[in-house]
Amino acid sequence: MTHALFQPIQLGHVTLKNRIVMPPMTRSRASQPGNIANDMMAKYYAQRASAGLIIAEGTQISALGQGYAWTPGIYTAQQIEGWKKVTKAVHDKGGVIFAQLWHVGRVTHPDNTGGEQPISASAIKAENVQVFVDNGTQAPGFVDVVTPREMKKNDIKQVIEEYRQAALNAVDAGFDGIELHAANGYLINQFIDSGSNQRHDEYGGSLENRLRFLAEVVTAVTRAIGADRVGVRLAPFTSLNGTIDSNPALTYTEAAKLMNTCQIAYLHIAEVDWDDAPETPLSFRIAVRDAYEGTLIYAGRYTAEKAEATLKAGHADMIGFGRPFIANPDLPDRLKHNFPLATHDAGTLFGGGEHGLTDYPPYNPSHNM
Repeated sequence: MTHALFQPIQLGHVTLKNRIVMPPMTRSRASQPGNIANDMMAKYYAQRASAGLIIAEGTQISALGQGYAWTPGIYTAQQIEGWKKVTKAVHDKGGVIFAQLWHVGRVTHPDNTGGEQPISASAIKAENVQVFVDNGTQAPGFVDVVTPREMKKNDIKQVIEEYRQAALNAVDAGFDGIELHAANGYLINQFIDSGSNQRHDEYGGSLENRLRFLAEVVTAVTRAIGADRVGVRLAPFTSLNGTIDSNPALTYTEAAKLMNTCQIAYLHIAEVDWDDAPETPLSFRIAVRDAYEGTLIYAGRYTAEKAEATLKAGHADMIGFGRPFIANPDLPDRLKHNFPLATHDAGTLFGGGEHGLTDYPPYNPSHNM
């Protein structure tokens, strides 16, 4: 039933043992002060090293790139050292792990950015969007985002350089590669989508211009660490964090063509995954497959059966299983043997300690007979 999921695959410079991806999921457990990856996080990822590929949680490339309390960074020496614990733990278990490089743009609050006003493609506030801040307790406190300032040319150059340096830092920290977070309404997505980009220079207006920032960031990181170590995540049909495009099918097919030209290792498509969300149009899946020749990953509401069918149809090469990985550290084994899946505790997703992070047990048939 799940034969296709368990075939090995070559991804850039690494061979993966199966087609199962643990996609990036924010858990907000970084050590304070300093937003430093720690032993607890190393244990969490090592427990899930049976995935073909782990993409670690979104990791800010600068202090201004941080959107939420307690998320890890990768721009200081201490942060790089912290991530070395994680990558070693995963590699010791035979796993492969990429870092997801993250700049949230306007999706933040000055409480999370050292008091600085956030930046974005345009000075447009994300409506009805909240982020959580450290309010002095272990429970996150939610606040409305603020209006960002429009990035000037020197801001754009600086952020591109921050991405480039973060990619080098990730390799230094032992990651096998990096994924650029260009999805879910964060900074790169804010340049791509027509609703959040109202610029009148070469970074706004036409589709080619709105894709320019993505192209320049990808060029910078591929030159720094090699295209075979770079993936990109896109979210064509989501409206997360207030970004909406007037013609997402066209916009993201063109983005896929661009990524093919850049010869990146993989393209990661985040599908809408809320209850009753519409399926990604088959016509779009076909168009993306025609446009992009590298490894295609899809993630969002997949069961083993749906994943198998998607792989066999040739629409994807790997499948991401997000929330199921939280409560099922041995998810590949459970999928392979059709073992039941545990359900995660939603109250422990963000912040806190080991509870809800590392204390989910693997399946034990003798305990479940």
